[in-house]
Amino acid sequence: MTPPKPEPRADKVSLLGHLRAFRHDILSAQPARLYRAWMAEFRTPFFQSYLCNDPALVRLVLDERPADFPKSDRVTEGLRPLLGRAVFVTNGEEWLRQRRIIDPAFEGGRLKEAFPAIWAASEAAVARMTAGDVEVELAASHAAADVIFRTLFSIPIEDRVAQAVFHEFRAYQRSAPIVNLGAFLRLPRWFPRLHRRATKRSAGVIRGLIKGLTDERAAAIAAGEAPADLATKIMTTPDPVTGARFGTAEMADQVAIFFLAGHETSASALAWALYLLATHPEAQERVAAEATALRPEFAVVGGLRFTRDVFREALRLYPPVPMLVREAVRPEEFRGRKVRPGAQVVISPWHLHRHERLWERPDAFDPDRWAGEVPQGGYLPFSRGPRVCPGAGFAMLEGTLMLAHLVRAFRFQAMEGRVPVPVAHLTVRARDGIWLRVSRRAESDAPA
Repeated sequence: MTPPKPEPRADKVSLLGHLRAFRHDILSAQPARLYRAWMAEFRTPFFQSYLCNDPALVRLVLDERPADFPKSDRVTEGLRPLLGRAVFVTNGEEWLRQRRIIDPAFEGGRLKEAFPAIWAASEAAVARMTAGDVEVELAASHAAADVIFRTLFSIPIEDRVAQAVFHEFRAYQRSAPIVNLGAFLRLPRWFPRLHRRATKRSAGVIRGLIKGLTDERAAAIAAGEAPADLATKIMTTPDPVTGARFGTAEMADQVAIFFLAGHETSASALAWALYLLATHPEAQERVAAEATALRPEFAVVGGLRFTRDVFREALRLYPPVPMLVREAVRPEEFRGRKVRPGAQVVISPWHLHRHERLWERPDAFDPDRWAGEVPQGGYLPFSRGPRVCPGAGFAMLEGTLMLAHLVRAFRFQAMEGRVPVPVAHLTVRARDGIWLRVSRRAESDAPA
């Protein structure tokens, strides 16, 4: 069974029609030819945009000359009420300083330290899962939020503040516009922004709750009573250049993006992985067979190779962040086309991961493809280059372990007439949720 994707737009539309289509669903607004093209140019009287699928252009923008293609503040503008000056939205020296402080917390050895918290969250996700018809996106969101709070602040999702953040973030997701006008037009500072009142209210509540957590942690650090988790690691790490540390206000910005990136993206990938296994029972049984060897020791992860490849394939077919937007700051030339300063440069994992000239059977679910060679430059679920997600290894560990736990305990089946259609909100989600029929595995059902 071929996993679903939105039916791409095949006709030409006006600028107004294009903007309306983007606000409705940015994925189905894409023409079918973009899954074959190396580059596409989109011009209007207001802006110039280039979609780059050529691996050479991807390397140029993200790896070789990232300073010439900073993150577009027009796209991140819609997230500022929630993220403030978090590392996700900054550029230049401000971003570099933030990464110098954040990156050590996610270095390889830290995965082993985070393993017990991820294991505990995985067991809790199994305990919360019920048999019957289940909307697994919500279950995945709950599980991913649990991981974030356990690893960042050493508290489970059942904690009062964690629960409040989780439920307010659900409200934020529902009210946040898919595309902000500022993503397309360079607006003057005095021009009213399209931040919905409900979105701003939810962002303010979330930030207030997070600020309370960071204030409490700062006090615990000062008293020598702080647990050795990610929040403590980041708040006590000095910038190796200046010696300065994050204050509580700046730390609140960073926690907001950790929650958005580490919870929202992981939840999206886990939910789609469960759907793909539900529609491919043979692959699901292979995951269940691997999962029989689960033990609460870090070394067990090395035995979950097929499960890890299932999660990789879910990230390929449904990359949580479908498009990365940069901005040219100097005159450029892409494949013989002149690019003006200020032009948008779009690197689209959604198109690259399903590109017909890069992948064999690009729309097919095939975890075994990861046992061989994969296209260079055709896979970037966590971006790449200097701005690669610092938590990429963390996310892979979380997704693999969570998937193994859930499939060991439950069998997931697709439901007739409830095929999820992917749409882009904060991440790639299903338009009406992902509904699966869940049944508990009896011990006699466990694969040999």
